Amino acid sequence: MIAQTTRAPRSDYELTSDNRHAVETTLSYLALPAPTLVARPDAVHITVNDVDDLSAWMFHLGGEIHRGPSADGASLWTLSTTTPARANGSTVAILVHAAVVDGDAVLVDVRRAVANA
Repeated sequence: MIAQTTRAPRSDYELTSDNRHAVETTLSYLALPAPTLVARPDAVHITVNDVDDLSAWMFHLGGEIHRGPSADGASLWTLSTTTPARANGSTVAILVHAAVVDGDAVLVDVRRAVANA
């Protein structure tokens, strides 16, 4: 007879805590800017100060950038990326947000990563 243990589904609190820890570990290792961090069960949202900070995230972790519609002279640019793979192979989704004023200079590499330019 083989004994099998079953684990109850993880709560939103556990998922949120695990996601926060994974992203904070990535931040410590890569020294990326993250003035605002909001962990959720499905992803961690980071709000950075400007598009240059967004480019640092893209350089280190890659991903795809989505540009929202312009409103009042600015738009929200969001990098969709993940943490590096952990020991068990899992990753945590990260969404890095930056408000970009219309007409601001944006690095060519960042512009190329925009999915809906």
